[in-house]
Amino acid sequence: MITLKSPKEIQKIRKSGKVLAECLLSLEEVIRPGISTWDIDRIAHEFITAHHGIPSCLGYCGYPNATCTSVNEVVIHGIPDRKKILNEGDIISVDICVTLDGYVSDSTRTYEVGQVSPEVHKLNVVTRESLYLGIEGARKKNARISDIASAVFRHASTENGYGVVRDYTGHGVGYDVHEDPEVPNFLSPMIPNPRLKPGMVLAVEPMVNMGTWKIRNMRDGWTVKTADGKPACHWEHTIAITEDGVEILTEI
Repeated sequence: MITLKSPKEIQKIRKSGKVLAECLLSLEEVIRPGISTWDIDRIAHEFITAHHGIPSCLGYCGYPNATCTSVNEVVIHGIPDRKKILNEGDIISVDICVTLDGYVSDSTRTYEVGQVSPEVHKLNVVTRESLYLGIEGARKKNARISDIASAVFRHASTENGYGVVRDYTGHGVGYDVHEDPEVPNFLSPMIPNPRLKPGMVLAVEPMVNMGTWKIRNMRDGWTVKTADGKPACHWEHTIAITEDGVEILTEI
């Protein structure tokens, strides 16, 4: 069931989103060759709690950390590890949820570690562009979920030839980390396609692979990798549908 948020509730999610956006921005200063994904997680955790928030991922369905740190071929849900050291040319997607005063925001950014290859840089740029094009799709008059999905897929896959992940989607957010509706990055008659209404709060999150869209689930029960071992990118914002239009809640 889709739950609509009141303007007062959206304001609370907006405050949560500001902490999250500032946290992701602060990580620009520390994501360098030689840092471990464990230390990135620790730094993010400390930032969130210092700003009176709660890292919503920690303990969610048993997840062991405050962030998901997905390096290179890891699409999503990479578990921070002291032994996972970033190297020049890597990319890392850091996915964070923040609960503040009981309301949840969700955002992801893919960082380039030092100098990456032109091919990897293009993948990252196109994935970020796909996110914002998906958000623009939500701004259309009488928009539906499919307007987000078609905009993401067109840019990432049709125009640039990348694999768009189908096993995982965006989602509603606000009261909890995951809510209805699903927000896919591809068109499917099997997924409900509601019209966007004021009060809906959505996590729009393209997950785009350099090669195939297919994925592999690892034995730890969390880590998801590309099936062909090629790099993946992940960008995400929490947006609110309001009477005045669409607002990005996790952007400074």
